[in-house]
Amino acid sequence: MDAVFLRKALVRGLGLFAAVTLLFALVPSGLGRLSLYNRVFPGRARFPYGENPAQSYNLSIFDLDAMFASHVINAEPKPADEYRVVLVGDSALWGWLLRPQETLPGQLDAAGLTACDGRTVRVYNLGYPTISLTKDLLILDQAMRYQPDLVIWLVTLESFPADKQLTPPLVANNAARVDDLIARYSLPLDPASPDLVRPTFWERTLVGQRRPLADLLWLQLYGVLWSATGVDQFYPASYDRAQTDFDTDVSFHGMQPPMLDESSLAFPVLEAGLRAVGGTPVILVNEPILVSSGKNSDLRYNFYSPRWAYDQYRQMLADKAAAGGWNYLDLWDLVPAGEFTNIPFHMTAKGESLLAARLQAAIQQQTCP
Repeated sequence: MDAVFLRKALVRGLGLFAAVTLLFALVPSGLGRLSLYNRVFPGRARFPYGENPAQSYNLSIFDLDAMFASHVINAEPKPADEYRVVLVGDSALWGWLLRPQETLPGQLDAAGLTACDGRTVRVYNLGYPTISLTKDLLILDQAMRYQPDLVIWLVTLESFPADKQLTPPLVANNAARVDDLIARYSLPLDPASPDLVRPTFWERTLVGQRRPLADLLWLQLYGVLWSATGVDQFYPASYDRAQTDFDTDVSFHGMQPPMLDESSLAFPVLEAGLRAVGGTPVILVNEPILVSSGKNSDLRYNFYSPRWAYDQYRQMLADKAAAGGWNYLDLWDLVPAGEFTNIPFHMTAKGESLLAARLQAAIQQQTCP
């Protein structure tokens, strides 16, 4: 073959590769929306998240489009006979150490509820590990594309501190979406925060995005094992139980008693979420926590919650709910301490069933105004 022709072909090929690489940085790829889930194999019952893919057949990604594309909620357009309930919250909702059917949404969905107008109640788990109201708002904002009839949002004191709103990796790696939420709802969050990851032009190119693209591919491949086993997290044979004995430190995110600083809590983010749903009804739930009876439990309910801070938070939230006319359930002490697992929010399947029973009644009431 002519050497001149080969050189020209090589130069053109390199030029085309360079052009595609650079174009990738300039134009949103939308690759996350391309998925084998809900087509070749079933959608996942909860968002992909995992730190040991070989055992969990799962991994953490930060592409919201890919997360939703892999989820069962994306299986088909919403049926006319479906009353759609989405639950948003933290790792307790996602279901740490629980099989999908043992989680709160799994138990609610299996209850076979029917709305008063005859529609079948379907319940979707949009919880995601890490605790931050801004992370919840990020997910809730996209969830509204799926036309829920009811949103149940589970929160706790640890999801409110302003200093942790932008730190979860899912938030930090979606800076452009966070910028939009800050502007849209005038949120008191700093778009210049170093917590937000803002890739350079080179990092946005095809070459710079090698790792995220590889993760998207691995997520598809793990779908084969997910569909064959239903396993989406590693279940250890044993684990350390949540701490029930404490020292005398009663600080909370740098704050000391007697007063909890409301301006250091992300109530504006919560209020933005309630606005983001438009006219869709919301049940706001202060989720159950472990209430210890161990050493210094007169000072702390659990590892995360000093009594002085948690009690004031509950009062603040109740006052705002009453003033705003929110549909609010304070279920903080519903579940006995023995039904929590490795941290003060994660519950056993039995603990989840106690919460499910309360929420079944709330859902049924909401469907029959």
